[in-house]
Amino acid sequence: MSEEQKRQLEKKLWDIADELRGKMTADQFKDYILWFIFYKYLSEKIQLKADRLLKDWWINKKYNELNEKTESDIIEALKEESIEDLGYFLLPSELFCEIAKKWNSSKENSIDDEVISNFILDDLQKILRNIEASTMGTASEDDFDNLFEDLDLTSSKLWNTSEQKNRLVSKILWHLQDIDFWLEKNESDILWDAYEYLIGKFASWAWAKAWEFYTPQQVSTILAKLVTSWKNQLKSVYDPTCWSWSLLLRVAKQVKQVWEFFWQELNRTTYNLARMNMIMHDVNYRKFNIRQEDTLEHPQHKDKKFEAIVANPPFSAKWSANQTFLTDDRFSQYWKLAPSSKADFAFIQHMIHHLDDNGIMAVIVPHGVLFRWASEWHIRRYLIEDRNYLDAVIWLPANIFYGTSIPTCILVFKKCRKADENVLFIDASWEENCQKGKNQNILRDEDVENIIETYRNREVKEKYSYVATLEEIKENEYNLNIPRYVDAFEEEEEIDLEKVANRIIEIEKESVKLDEKIKGFCEELGIKSPF
Repeated sequence: MSEEQKRQLEKKLWDIADELRGKMTADQFKDYILWFIFYKYLSEKIQLKADRLLKDWWINKKYNELNEKTESDIIEALKEESIEDLGYFLLPSELFCEIAKKWNSSKENSIDDEVISNFILDDLQKILRNIEASTMGTASEDDFDNLFEDLDLTSSKLWNTSEQKNRLVSKILWHLQDIDFWLEKNESDILWDAYEYLIGKFASWAWAKAWEFYTPQQVSTILAKLVTSWKNQLKSVYDPTCWSWSLLLRVAKQVKQVWEFFWQELNRTTYNLARMNMIMHDVNYRKFNIRQEDTLEHPQHKDKKFEAIVANPPFSAKWSANQTFLTDDRFSQYWKLAPSSKADFAFIQHMIHHLDDNGIMAVIVPHGVLFRWASEWHIRRYLIEDRNYLDAVIWLPANIFYGTSIPTCILVFKKCRKADENVLFIDASWEENCQKGKNQNILRDEDVENIIETYRNREVKEKYSYVATLEEIKENEYNLNIPRYVDAFEEEEEIDLEKVANRIIEIEKESVKLDEKIKGFCEELGIKSPF
C-alpha cells in the first residue's frame, strides 16, 4: 500500500470518528468502533480463505454465493479448514458484506426504522455469539472465549432509542463497508496502523487520565528498537501490563521472527482488545499466550523467562506490598518491597525476575523512580551495585503521553552486562528533541533514531548523552536524575558591565531632558508640572 492509499484509509476511518465526535466519548468510541472493524476483518479473512479453497476444489462460486441449505456439505468442509487454520468460523449469511447488503436493501424498501434497528442489532449480536460458539471444543476456544462481551449493542452508550442506535450503527457499517482493508495483499498491519492513528486522534481530543497508558506509536517504536538491538529473531517477548497492547507487535516488526508472545492484563476490556489485536495481526492463536489477572498479586507466567520484555505500567499505582511477598522469588533477594503507594519498582522487580540471561528489558516509568528514597533507593542500589543490571536511562520530552504531564523516562536493563560496564544517560527531554504540539508533544522519526543510535553506539554527545561509571553513580548516592550526569546548561552571554553603566548614564541624561520638555508643555498649558 502506498502512502497515498494509507492516507486515504486514514481519512475514511477519520470520517467515522468525526461523525461520531460529540455523540460518544473517546473511550466509548474505542469500545465500539474497533469491534466493528474487527468483525469486518474476521469476515473478510474467512471469505478470502474460503474463496481460495473453493477455487482449489474447482467450485466456480464465491463463499458468499453458497446456499447454506443445499450446499451444507461444502460449507461444513470449509468450516473444518477455517477452524484449523484461523481458529473460528462464519457462515456466508453472517459475513459483514451480507449484513451491510441486507441493511441497504431494507433501507431501499423503506422498512420502518425500528424494524431495521432490531433486525440489524439482533443479527449482529447473534453473529458475534456464533463466532465464539464456533471455537468451542477446539484449540482456539480460550482465545475467543467471551471475546465480544464488551460490545453491548443494547447499551445507552449507543444512544437511548432503537431508532438512534440504528442510525449510529448503520453509519458505522456504511462507512466501513466502503473501506478496502487490503487483506488479500497481506496488509493487515496497515489497517492497524490506521486504527492507531484514529485512537491517537481521539486520545488527543479526550486528554483524559483514562488515556494515560495509551503508548504513542513513536514511544512504542523506541521500546521495540531498544529490546531488539543486535537481534534478528526472538524466542519470546513479554508485556506484563498490556494496556499498551501494541507494544509486542512493534517488537515483532523489528525482527524477522518472534516465536511466542506473552501478555498479562488486569482490565477485562483491554484483555479482550489485546486478544483481538493479535488476531488482526495474523498472529496465529497457537503463538500467543495472554492471561487476565493482576500481574503483581497473581502472576500467571511464574516459571517463564523471556528474551525481550517491554512495558508501560500504570504510573505510581497502588499495590498491597504485603510482607508475604518477601518470600516471593521476584522480591526476596532485595529484602525490601516497593511502597504500597508506588508500585513502579514492584513492576521492575517482576520484570527483572522474568528476564532471560540473554534478554533486554525496556520499561517506561515516572521520573520519581530515578531519585526517590527509602525502599526505592535500596532497590535501585541493589540493581546497580549488586546486580549491575541497569544499562541505560533515557529521559523523554514532557507531555508525550495523553492525559498526563508527568515527566517520564525509559529504563533499559540487561542481565548479560560485563562487570566493568557503565550506564548510559540520554537527555531527550528538551524541546528541540521533539515536535511541539498544542496539548501533546510528538517524537519525530529523527528523534527516535537519534535515541536508538546513541544507545546502540553508546555515544557521548554534548548536552545530550553521557556514559557514567558505576563509581560516579555511587558518588551520587544512586540518584539517577539525568541533570547530574548530562550537563545541558546553556551559558549566558557575558555582560559588559562598563557598557551597561554608560548606557544607564545616557538614559538618565535623556530622562532629565524629557522632564524639562514636559515641564515646558505644562507651563504653556497653564497647569502644574509634576517635576
